[in-house]
Formats: sequence, structure tokens, C-alpha cells
Amino acid sequence: MVRGYSFRPRVWTVAAAAAACAAGISLGNWQTRRGEEKLALARQFDASLKAPAITIPATPVDPGELIHKHVAATGTFAREHTVYLDNRNRGGKPGYEVVTPLLLSPSLGVLVQRGWIERSQREAVRTPKGVVRIEGLALERLPHALNVGSSESGSIRQNLDIAPFSREIGISLQPVVIQQRSDDGDGLARDWPRPDFGIDMHRAYAVQWYALAALAVVLGIVFSFRRVT
Repeated sequence: MVRGYSFRPRVWTVAAAAAACAAGISLGNWQTRRGEEKLALARQFDASLKAPAITIPATPVDPGELIHKHVAATGTFAREHTVYLDNRNRGGKPGYEVVTPLLLSPSLGVLVQRGWIERSQREAVRTPKGVVRIEGLALERLPHALNVGSSESGSIRQNLDIAPFSREIGISLQPVVIQQRSDDGDGLARDWPRPDFGIDMHRAYAVQWYALAALAVVLGIVFSFRRVT
């Protein structure tokens, strides 16, 4: 007994504290599991980049089998359909990410996120001629940047989506994008950032839920003391 107080828990105090504690632990455990799942995905991603490349054929593919996998494709670049994605800054320098369709056959292609170049060097971009083989990471789509009112047509754009662009150029495109990692002498930078799998976010949420569970226990104890009269 604390001086002037006695420990006499009320039913509602115990019930509320127990419920809040159980909920906090349950949600913390869920976030922990999600973090472990994302960690497993990150490890699979690292392993896939070291594995032999999966060849993207000249027939439609199932994107679910390729996303975040090491892939390769052989074809010719459709240089006339090159797009420069604006507002992709690196190291404080404004620049573009260069995207060009690679024709796998006369009627089917795949978008290639080829690399980055400073804005002032756009005219210096070199696109290989003839048949080329590229390797890289298969993405579900091109990452979007905040649209600041720029046009989504022409060679300089803010964002680019596979299906609308396919209809625009009249060429069927595979439902994946290749983030190129092989070098073909075009002068583009390809130091792509590692995908964020959200592992740290789930861990942080787990800590918060466990902390709330502990707080519920502490408050349950505090409110169980009553002043002695």
C-alpha cells in the first residue's frame, strides 16, 4: 500500500487495461510479422539480382512472375518514342530519367527505364542502334513524381504509364518496366536507389504498439489505487 492509498482495482479498470494491453500486443505482433515478411522480400530481392536473368520473350508475360526479378530482353530501341521524365533531380542537379520502348517484335515492346542525365545534357543522350540485349530489374510501373502541371504528352513529361502510352504509340507493351542496370555506352547514370520495402516503418509501428500496451498496464495499476478515507 502506498501511504494514504490502497490498491483496490475496479473491475472496469482491470478490464480496460487488459483489453488495451492485449490489443497493443496483438497489433505489435502483427506489425512485427509484416516487418519480417518485408525483410524476407528484401532478401529475395537481393538474391534475385544475383541470379541468372529471366528472359522476357516476344509474347505477353504474367507480371506477377517477374516483378522485382532480374530480367533480360533483346530487341531494338524505338528511338522516336523516347520520353524524358522531368523533375528527377540527383545531387541537387535537375535532370531527366530516360525511358525508351525496346521492341521485342514488330508489334510488342517493353518500356525500359534506361537511366538519368542532367537536364543540360539531354541532347547528348545516345541510343544504341540495332539489336541490343539489356538486363535490369522488372518493375510493376515507373515511379511517379509530383505533377506540377507539366504536359503528359510529347517527349518531356512528368509521368508515364504503360497502358496509355501503349495506346498512344500504337505498340503493345509488356505489363512491366525494365529498370536497366547493364551498361550499353549511352552515358546515362544508373545508380538506382534500392526499393524501400517498409521494414523500418513496420518495426517502428511495432515498438509504438508495444509501448501502448505497456502504458495500458501502468495506467491500469495507477488507477487501481484509491485514497484511504
